[in-house]
Amino acid sequence: MSRYPQDHKMAKKILIFICLCFFGCSWAAAFAAAAPSTTEATTEGRRLRVVTTLFALYDFARAVGQDRVEVTLLLPPGVEAHAFEPRPQDVMRIRQADIFIYTGSSMEPWVDDILGGMDRSSLIVLDASEGQGATSDPHIWLDFSRVARIVGAIGDLLAREDPAGALFYQQNARAYQAQLAMLDQAYQKTVRACSARTIVFSGHSVFGLWGERYGLRFISPYRGFSPDAELTPRRLAELISGIKKLNVRYVYYEELVDPKVGRVIAQETGATLLLLHGAHNISRDEREQGVTFIGLMEENLERLQTGMVC
Repeated sequence: MSRYPQDHKMAKKILIFICLCFFGCSWAAAFAAAAPSTTEATTEGRRLRVVTTLFALYDFARAVGQDRVEVTLLLPPGVEAHAFEPRPQDVMRIRQADIFIYTGSSMEPWVDDILGGMDRSSLIVLDASEGQGATSDPHIWLDFSRVARIVGAIGDLLAREDPAGALFYQQNARAYQAQLAMLDQAYQKTVRACSARTIVFSGHSVFGLWGERYGLRFISPYRGFSPDAELTPRRLAELISGIKKLNVRYVYYEELVDPKVGRVIAQETGATLLLLHGAHNISRDEREQGVTFIGLMEENLERLQTGMVC
């Protein structure tokens, strides 16, 4: 699903190669002399360094590792995940990490270039899409059953790399999985009580797996998984006509993207706009407020109750 043209992609590869060469020469000697193994480091009291690509993964790692790990989110606050391009300092953060967690090559196509150009002997990489079954939808963190598997994998990985905290990590993972189960039950119960089953979402195809799990039909003006997917005037006109026939009162929009299409739909149909948060990333204000993945999904549930007349 890469959205980059070929010349832009080649320029990115060249930049990444230069960054890797520069940092490799500058830091190789220092790492070789000073960097202990992960087991030695945790024994000596240094927290495991975990780097993640998306907010959801960041929050899962924080919940499982808590104060025994140092978790870094590559995405700066407010940056839309599909538009993110790693900077030299991001490459450096990955190089210095003990563990790197990402969603998969469909969601983060730039990861393969970075990992392919660095020495991974001291870096543990967790591809969260592995073991998730066949799906073309990269938004696996919006299916709570898949999230439970991701959280379990994070707990097992942290326990392996920091044996002294193994029980701590495993208990935290199980506690988080219990929260996910309760959240899933709340969604199931709420959706059963809703009179509507169709959701008009003005953003890209974020909630496909979510809709499949709860028997919801998502209508979007876009055909692809990227916010840059092409939208034709004809497609928009057809959507507006269909919404009028369905008498839809609410139109949902996604986080960190200007809902200009949503506004057009709302103006043409008289519908009200509501946020449905995909947890790709969070704003600076949300970060300062200390929002969590569970909290965002609970807020989504409240907005579903409003929009679907539950």
